Amino acid sequence: MHRHTTGAAPRTPAVVPANPHPEARTPATASAVADPEPGGSATVPADAGSAATGSAVAGPAAGEIPAPRGSRATGPVPAESPAVGRVTLVGGGPGDPGLLTRRALDRLAEADVVVADRLVPHAVLRDLRPGVRVVDVSKVPRGVFVPQEQINQILVTEARAGHRVVRLKGGDPFVFGRGMEEMLACRAAGVPVEVVPGVTSAVAVPELAGVPVTHRGLTQGFTVLAAHLPPDDPGSTVDWAGVARSGTTIVLLMAVQTLPEVTAALLRHGMDPATAAVSVENGGTDRQRVLRGSLADIAAVAAAHHLCAPAVTVIGAVAAFADVTPLADASTRPGHDA
Repeated sequence: MHRHTTGAAPRTPAVVPANPHPEARTPATASAVADPEPGGSATVPADAGSAATGSAVAGPAAGEIPAPRGSRATGPVPAESPAVGRVTLVGGGPGDPGLLTRRALDRLAEADVVVADRLVPHAVLRDLRPGVRVVDVSKVPRGVFVPQEQINQILVTEARAGHRVVRLKGGDPFVFGRGMEEMLACRAAGVPVEVVPGVTSAVAVPELAGVPVTHRGLTQGFTVLAAHLPPDDPGSTVDWAGVARSGTTIVLLMAVQTLPEVTAALLRHGMDPATAAVSVENGGTDRQRVLRGSLADIAAVAAAHHLCAPAVTVIGAVAAFADVTPLADASTRPGHDA
């Protein structure tokens, strides 16, 4: 993350949490809507000493969501009203604010409301203009989450209130980000919607660790997989035998918990145990660390050094290029609970 170099204390926008009870993995109720991608902040956590209000905002089912100070409308308007706003799905990249596109920064600069995931560059939220409301719709792995249907409704309701809404997502909105679901919901409601592509962590995080996902003479392609479900889960649609035979670089997102099962499946389907592997934690941030091993032992290495989400694991010959933090140092660095 970028550090502020000016003498003034950074300004943090007010953040409204979507779920005030993070202890249990239960969906936030409609009455607690306010300011959790795979890849990928609900009430995006405010910095210490911020002016976060912490107040619950009535969700669509309970009533209108209050407009932010200085917004162009003070309440919901009919869908056919010419005052309807717009929604922009913005890819926030892997974590470094410097990797946002120019268009992404332009849309954030003019936003009235920012609906943010957990894995977004939080530093950019401090640069929002005064009066912008940040709505936290985080999804914590195996923890608190805001249902996708509720997120869709927040976007529609805010836009119908005449607001310029930025849906800020980690990585790219259409790479395991459920961005198309949000676009379809807006279209169905008659709300103008656009998408601003982001730098996907599937490629950027390995690259920031010195790993190219393709390399002449080593591999002619790469396969990106969401591994939040283990290979034997009935809900998994991945052909792991085909992946093992593909000859491509394998990039795993959301695989911290399932890494032992995934690597066991690849070994079972004939991959060489000596195939290079690397896991990159908190890629694109100042907490990035890299753990290197082989297909046979990367899960054990990750467990021994307490690998935490968000992390990207790369399996293939290109993983040998990784710039590795010495494991003796990495094991003592604080992990990022995500």
